[in-house]
Amino acid sequence: MLLPFFTALREAKVPVSLKEWLHLMEAMDKGVAGRDVEAFYHLSRAVLVKDEKHYDRFDQVFGKVFKGLEGVSAGEEITADIPEDWLRLLTEKYLTDEEKAQIEALGGFEQLMETLKQRLEEQKERHQGGNRWIGTGGTSPFGHGGYNPEGVRIGGPGRHGRAVKVWEKREYRNLDDTVELGTRNIKVALRRLRRFAREGAAEELDIDGTIDGTARQGWLDIHMRPERRNTIKVLLFLDVGGSMDGHIQLCEELFSAARTEFKNLEFFYFHNCLYEGVWKDNRRRHSERIPTWDLIHKYPGDWRAIFVGDATMSPYEVTMPGGSVEHWNEEAGAVWLKRAREQWDKSVWLNPVPERHWSYTPSVNLIGEVMEHRMFPLTLEGLERAMRTLAR
Repeated sequence: MLLPFFTALREAKVPVSLKEWLHLMEAMDKGVAGRDVEAFYHLSRAVLVKDEKHYDRFDQVFGKVFKGLEGVSAGEEITADIPEDWLRLLTEKYLTDEEKAQIEALGGFEQLMETLKQRLEEQKERHQGGNRWIGTGGTSPFGHGGYNPEGVRIGGPGRHGRAVKVWEKREYRNLDDTVELGTRNIKVALRRLRRFAREGAAEELDIDGTIDGTARQGWLDIHMRPERRNTIKVLLFLDVGGSMDGHIQLCEELFSAARTEFKNLEFFYFHNCLYEGVWKDNRRRHSERIPTWDLIHKYPGDWRAIFVGDATMSPYEVTMPGGSVEHWNEEAGAVWLKRAREQWDKSVWLNPVPERHWSYTPSVNLIGEVMEHRMFPLTLEGLERAMRTLAR
């Protein structure tokens, strides 16, 4: 029964060996996972996957082979006492442009959150299609499936991209650093950021030195030297989830090229804006966060910092404490970005959104100002400009 799973993993180029597969069978025979699908998922991933960069492909294969079985992953429950069926979209209400133009924001982030608190205390039943209560459809600032220019989305998929806060647990996937590029141009652009030196153990044959030494000594005089390496050290910060889902392929190509070109590379994920914590694995981003202060203390100023993101978010996320769409941040995103800029003054922001569209999004301009206008489009020309800036 499980043989198709093994075959599918091999076809997806997840390096699963026969020995690891036999270990999994042995664990199953001893009842380690029992009959629980979620337990089997975690057991098989722990035994079969040797590198976390293969987690995404493993999940895809697992979902395909065992489709229809529930319990592979469980999300966190919403902590407020809101009935689950409130979060299901029962109706959709499409408004005309004139109707949308008549809807106004509640008066700022703090007033919006205060109003949400009052609604939770007052509301006693499910609601849909209205303009006041928490529900589905309609024009209320709270709920999902409707329209409001500035609101809090509670559960469900986003529709208009206007929410200033999202009340749910969202899962993001890691970027795959083994993606094969369709073009070598991104790698060529990244090579503008190079500084070569010979460091480390003498493991490379020095042909010129060997010839010269042999000629001088009269016998074979072998000379070795350290390998010539690019000594540039790079911190890569990658925005994931939300509006970045549409740019995954381009970001994976950049990520793959960077892993090839920079031997001294450390990467971290964030969502929308830099805050007090980043993470290395999107599946453990809630439990294994790395304090941003630790990075500032660990990596000195000679590292180059590259931020990759569309900078598309509510302006509150940049300017206000508590403005993060997913959690309550004690300090505004702009505060953390400024600290990063002060620590790594050779830093740039790469934006996958075409530059001609930047002026339509206030948050892009805010991020650009914090980065001291070192924001470049994620194009070949933009990459070349960014690398020249980092190389100065």
